[in-house]
Amino acid sequence: MDSILFEATLYLAAMVIAVPLSVRLGLGSVLGYLMAGVALGPILQQTGADPHDLQHFAEFGVVMMLFLIGLELNPRGLWEMRDKLLGLGGGQILLSTVVIGGGALWLGLAWQQALAVGLIFALSSTAIVLQTLTEKKLLRTTGGRSAFSVLLTQDIAVIPMLALMPLLATVPPAQFSPDGSIQRPGLELAADTGMSLVEGLPAWGVTLITLAAVAAVIVGGQFLTRPLFQFIHMARLREIYTAVALVIIVGIAFLMVLVGLSPALGAFIAGVVLANSEFKHELEANVEPFKGLLLGLFFITVGASIHFEVLWSHLFTIISLTLAVMISKGLILYVIGRIYGLRGRDQWLFTLSLAQAGEFGFVLISYAVGQHVLPAQVAEILLLVVALSMLLTPLFFILYDLLSRLIKDAVEDGPAPDDIDSQESIIIAGTGRFGQVVNRMLQLSGFKTVVLDADLATIQLLRRFGIHGYFGDPTRPELLHAAGLDHARVLVVAMDGKEDVLKLVRYARSKRPDIHIVARAYDRVHTYELYQAGANDIVREMFDSSLRAGRYVLENMGLSEYEAHEMEMAFYRHDRHTLRELAELWQPGVPLAENEAYVAKSRELNNVLETAIATQIEDAALPEEDEEEEDGAQA
Repeated sequence: MDSILFEATLYLAAMVIAVPLSVRLGLGSVLGYLMAGVALGPILQQTGADPHDLQHFAEFGVVMMLFLIGLELNPRGLWEMRDKLLGLGGGQILLSTVVIGGGALWLGLAWQQALAVGLIFALSSTAIVLQTLTEKKLLRTTGGRSAFSVLLTQDIAVIPMLALMPLLATVPPAQFSPDGSIQRPGLELAADTGMSLVEGLPAWGVTLITLAAVAAVIVGGQFLTRPLFQFIHMARLREIYTAVALVIIVGIAFLMVLVGLSPALGAFIAGVVLANSEFKHELEANVEPFKGLLLGLFFITVGASIHFEVLWSHLFTIISLTLAVMISKGLILYVIGRIYGLRGRDQWLFTLSLAQAGEFGFVLISYAVGQHVLPAQVAEILLLVVALSMLLTPLFFILYDLLSRLIKDAVEDGPAPDDIDSQESIIIAGTGRFGQVVNRMLQLSGFKTVVLDADLATIQLLRRFGIHGYFGDPTRPELLHAAGLDHARVLVVAMDGKEDVLKLVRYARSKRPDIHIVARAYDRVHTYELYQAGANDIVREMFDSSLRAGRYVLENMGLSEYEAHEMEMAFYRHDRHTLRELAELWQPGVPLAENEAYVAKSRELNNVLETAIATQIEDAALPEEDEEEEDGAQA
């Protein structure tokens, strides 16, 4: 018991320390888990603990991850994306498998092992790439959406890859008894415990039982989930919902083991079946924490299992293999992107973001070793190649940033912007949640506007509802002038990106010193930046709604509507005055807490606010007291 608690403390402590540091450095959580495992390896060796013992348990995190992937794969949405999934994604997987597998075959591996290696390195890191694309706001670009399509295809392809691995085993995957029954080496555990549904059956019987198990998962997910959740809802206990989510996944995984299939396959099928269920989000919320912890433990055990003597003794080989894999995948991605019309920055983003191996590579390597597809010595080298390629991924994104600055495209990548055939006195740049409210209010008041937005889907949606807008990037000077910047009276900058808003305000002010600019600000510091850039009216996107919420709280705490309104307006007036005062003291690049003049002025203004609020409360109470005195006099 003491050793179990000691190991649990080590694993969790390493996770808590290493992962936040890795994320902060921009390396992603997966590499953080791997580094935690690498650091733990020598300690575990000293204590005699074997990370492989925990790895078999932690692999269940992979099952949960595939269940969650299945939940996200709406069959209808997949059908609409079929061209990109089959073309970009399928082409990348097929070509990468052939090229890298061919290289492994040339290096002397058996064809089964070479095919397994090709499949392993055909995958990219979903965790690192999606996180980086999101952080850099590149996911909505053409290159980002194409990369996402490939990653989605790869996630789906993991299922047939797991199913194929046992067939590539260098030992016979199945033997037939003289009576025609089938014997599978992968079912020893089930056979030893007497818990197998296919052991001793003829081949046709195994097929029928296997198909029946898959059908049971599909039918059960379709028809039994709703009655089950209605039943447990009567208990009204949060932990019961968690227990049901775990029962579904664990039960399906166990059923798959009983019929000799991969537990991950059953979990994935169940996820797809439940993707349109009203319980989808409830299942996600309950499974996600377990998935994250178990998957993190899995990556830690992978890192702890790395033998550094292998790294140092084969350093040149490992570096050469890593570069060969990334260059090969990069060339394949470049060609596929070119065929599908990617150009310029989008093509380089698509190429460089997906050139690494992925976290599923660790899963497949461990699974391949367990299925006797790859020898342990080869697997150790492959694990190091996967880890090193993932470590190099941030450098590839830095290279993309450099290339994107060097590339001078005459026209922005992506669909061509609309031809703007009208000019009005009001231009609205950005028509998301913020901009569309402004636009609707102005149009209902009888004013005409020119609306610009860089999201084609948003513009198309607005047109379906009869609201006219133009597709194009509002930060592009030629588009702004086509929309009437030279003659407009008001420019509303309502886009999401902080840098884009700032860029547009600066450009508009430099070209039109007389135009009135209303700008959307993300936070207080962004407000100061927009103030210096030349915006006339700056609206913090959450400020007014927060004021209303505060007024509702005051009313429910006993203040009258009049008193609450006066408090709201007093705070509003003081905040606007405070912003103007502090904007003069704000220094770009200097954190607010390190700006002594800013901090001192802020404290002074806060004291003024307390005095103003107290005075406002007294003034608001006077009319009510006067009314009470008048009522008493009349009585």
